[in-house]
Amino acid sequence: MKKYLVGGAVRDQLLGIADEHTEKDWLIVGSSPEEMLDLGYRQVGKDFPVFLHPGTQEEYALARVERKIGKGYKGFEFDISKSVTLEQDLSRRDLTINAIAQKDGELFDPFNGQEDLNNGILRHVSAAFSEDPVRVLRVARFAARFKPLGFKVAHTTHQLMKDMVASGEVNTLTPERVFRELEKSLSYDTPSAFFKVLSACGAYERVFSSLKTQEHHSHQNLFLILDKLGATDPHIKFSVWLKDEKPSAISALCDNIKCPKKYQQLATLVNMTYQFATKFDTQSSDEVFDFFVKTDALRRQERFAELLRTFELLGINTKRITELRDLLNTIDVAKLDKQNIAKAIQAEKQSIIRAFVQS
Repeated sequence: MKKYLVGGAVRDQLLGIADEHTEKDWLIVGSSPEEMLDLGYRQVGKDFPVFLHPGTQEEYALARVERKIGKGYKGFEFDISKSVTLEQDLSRRDLTINAIAQKDGELFDPFNGQEDLNNGILRHVSAAFSEDPVRVLRVARFAARFKPLGFKVAHTTHQLMKDMVASGEVNTLTPERVFRELEKSLSYDTPSAFFKVLSACGAYERVFSSLKTQEHHSHQNLFLILDKLGATDPHIKFSVWLKDEKPSAISALCDNIKCPKKYQQLATLVNMTYQFATKFDTQSSDEVFDFFVKTDALRRQERFAELLRTFELLGINTKRITELRDLLNTIDVAKLDKQNIAKAIQAEKQSIIRAFVQS
């Protein structure tokens, strides 16, 4: 039984970007599920045996090889016998930079991952890459993560991704996996590369089928607005990405990828109101009142603050909107007519807004 550190932990260490938050994945060669359980490890995962260390809770996976038996990323059967070698396990991984193992300070790199790390190349390990559609998303995500380091997708890998789109393999991606890779990509400083890579191989219009496609192919720099925004929240970048889409397209996308409600709600509000906000000072009092009603600004204060934050990232001055919100928050309900409190609150809001707009 031999233990190796594999995958992202080795890659990030070689890139000099590993830190205390870097997850460590371990590979076990020459063992069995029974032996792992006898040693006190706890088995997790349904598709293939992964074990949690009884002390550190780090993940330990048995070396395995896989064979494609159906469509999609679940269409595999696995061999986890003791005879599976380290190189066999590494050969099934997606990219050469993720197919490096380390044991006692010694590196095992049968697919020249270090060379690709040094040259900034995202290259597939073998033709088996095309058997798993999730790998198209992962390559795009790594392109986003490592864009500041100058990484590019290898031409041969790009061609394989195009072939996977043409064959329909990409159509088998599950909503949960699409959202997971999208959310991770949006968490990086330079998510534009995620969308650019997907556009280049034709996957963008398949994965995000409800959205505009022609503009993305002819003017890919549109995605650059997402880079260096100064925002860390993926749902805010999600809203910036979708700001010029049709509301129906946003709704269809969110249904398709099953994203959390806060993503859809903020994206829809930004889409509906950011143009209005750019001309806030020229709007009528009735239009301003409708804006505060539509955004539910006084009751959903945290969400409204995120809306204003998104406006600011788009270069919109929110000073006047903030001032008016603060004035509306000073309404003392106790002093209003209790006979028809809802009508009294509305009248007070309209009065404050009229005075503000005229000031």
